[in-house]
Amino acid sequence: MSYERDAIARMSGYVPGEQPARAVVAKLNTNENPYPPCPAVMAALHGISGDALQRYPNAMADGFRTEAARVHDLTADNVIATNGGDELLRLAITTFLEPGGPLGIVEPSYSLYPVLAALNASPLFRVPLADDWSVPADLAQRWNDAGIRLAMLVNPHAPSGRLAPVAEIAEIAKAFKGVLLLDEAYADFIDPDRGYDSTPLVRDFPNVLLLRTMSKGYSLAGLRFAYGLGSPTLIQPMLTKTKDSYNVDAVAQALATASLRHRDEAAKTWQAVRSERIRMTEALTTRGYACPPSQTNFLLADVPGGNAPSVYRTLADDGIYVRWFDQDRLRDKLRISIGTPQENDALLAALDRIG
Repeated sequence: MSYERDAIARMSGYVPGEQPARAVVAKLNTNENPYPPCPAVMAALHGISGDALQRYPNAMADGFRTEAARVHDLTADNVIATNGGDELLRLAITTFLEPGGPLGIVEPSYSLYPVLAALNASPLFRVPLADDWSVPADLAQRWNDAGIRLAMLVNPHAPSGRLAPVAEIAEIAKAFKGVLLLDEAYADFIDPDRGYDSTPLVRDFPNVLLLRTMSKGYSLAGLRFAYGLGSPTLIQPMLTKTKDSYNVDAVAQALATASLRHRDEAAKTWQAVRSERIRMTEALTTRGYACPPSQTNFLLADVPGGNAPSVYRTLADDGIYVRWFDQDRLRDKLRISIGTPQENDALLAALDRIG
């Protein structure tokens, strides 16, 4: 006998990227920052006292929220701290989507969205992206016509890496009648020359919720810390009603706050990743692994001959881990995180051996 809810029994769980226990030559499968956190973060870790572990943490993460507000030129009322970006996604569904109500997404997209929707017994309303991974011009209208009250959009897009400009997102937010959660997990890796700054959307549109994470740009994937930016009408119900009582621990709050205070140090790693992204795009394309332009810390590479599963397995046998998705429009591709120059060279050498 099963005691699961029917919706849980029917669903499939999220499949995370492999965290190999064996020796690894290059781990390029989970979009982690290949460089370590800055020294100030490690100093903050060593400076945590026993008292900080003995007592409950600040329930609202007020210190972090104040720092995030300063960085983004907002107020603390515009900020919520969460246990990874996944918690913010789950909070948005819990807070703004009636059980069973449809969730709007584009396709393909982050593979956790369908899992969270299934937990809420919510059907997905999927809008396919164009061949160049761009967002359809009538996206908001299609969501509105379907009665969507919450939609999730990754920008820069995963897994293609394509960036939609802020003006395009603003048009969607203006036309959409529900809450638009803009998942910006990879925003730190956008070329500064693009002039991308989505934070004015928070001031201009009461229905826009931005997701930012410390996992990618700040090299803190193991910490599980993210935050949301939005109007107080979006933030307050999550902050005071639907989040866990102490959702981010004292260690995470201290390290995340130190990271934002020293973001100039983290920004050096963003530039290093961008430089390697340019090099790897050229090197992979030369080898026949064409990649669309990316503004993230990964590339989506077409595999010559479409034999992506075989290349994926051969690389893994050599201790080089990339990501393959058994999904429409992605089965002939590999998603490759940008690693250190040494890791990237190991991947290129392995591809040359494969031929």
